Amino acid sequence: MGLGCMGMSEFYGASNEQEAIATIQRALDLGVTFLDTADMYGPFTNEKLVGKAIRDRRSQVVLATKFGNMRGEDGGFLGVNGRPEYVRKACDASLQRLGVDVIDLYYQHRVDTKTPIEETVGAMAELVQAGKVRYLGLSEAAPETIRRAHAVHPISALQTEYSLWTRDPEDEILPTVRELGIGFVAYSPLGRGFLTGRFKSIDDLAPDDYRRRSPRFQGENFRKNLDLVDRIEELAREKGVTPSQLALAWVLHRGNDIVPIPGTKHVKYLEENVQALDLRLSAEEMQRIDEVAPKGVTAGERYPDMSTVNR
Repeated sequence: MGLGCMGMSEFYGASNEQEAIATIQRALDLGVTFLDTADMYGPFTNEKLVGKAIRDRRSQVVLATKFGNMRGEDGGFLGVNGRPEYVRKACDASLQRLGVDVIDLYYQHRVDTKTPIEETVGAMAELVQAGKVRYLGLSEAAPETIRRAHAVHPISALQTEYSLWTRDPEDEILPTVRELGIGFVAYSPLGRGFLTGRFKSIDDLAPDDYRRRSPRFQGENFRKNLDLVDRIEELAREKGVTPSQLALAWVLHRGNDIVPIPGTKHVKYLEENVQALDLRLSAEEMQRIDEVAPKGVTAGERYPDMSTVNR
């Protein structure tokens, strides 16, 4: 299990830097050493936060960051960029913000359809040769794109949303990465927090929380998705665990090549999540969960704009 650090800086309401740093350091104490960030989170502040938290413990950390989603200093989104010159520039900027000499896993955050994937990955491969990056990854890439990228330089990990309410990767993406020997990093394994059972109405979210604009958190979709969470909560009660722990254990049981990276900015939720690693689910329990949360059960799209996803 890894730790998603995005929400410590943006998107999910207010956060506290001191608590965020304490959460990262507690994660390392508990053996959760795979940290996930990106240049766009903040924007540009999440990498600095992670760098500050690991300054004295760099050797313990597998550090992953991403490039490709361009943002301005004002936070505005400027599009997707996979051009070779941008790849090199973005990597140098991330190294500086993180305060490290090398990035362990460097992802292209979203595929740039205007730049051939071969050119982008070629530039990423040069970063490996230069000793600035150890391993390469892609995020939200389609099977054919993954194959083309992997032919240029080995892709070590694909990061894509995967959880009890987002099972789309099971159709084509998981079979593809398994065929190629690529690890799968599951982001939002708790359905952006929905599967924790902590949200009973949209008013439970802060006014500036990004999820208020998410289709799955709106109107009739929210109500339908609450029904799904109710059923998961029931199974969790029978097992004597929290809904979060059950949802994470389900992802962990989908294969040893799948690493979930639940995000949190609070030590107490981190500690709760880590306990899912010790949770064993029988074949019968897995089947019951599948019956409660079959593929396609969730109401609403994952993003307000799905145009940059799985390309």
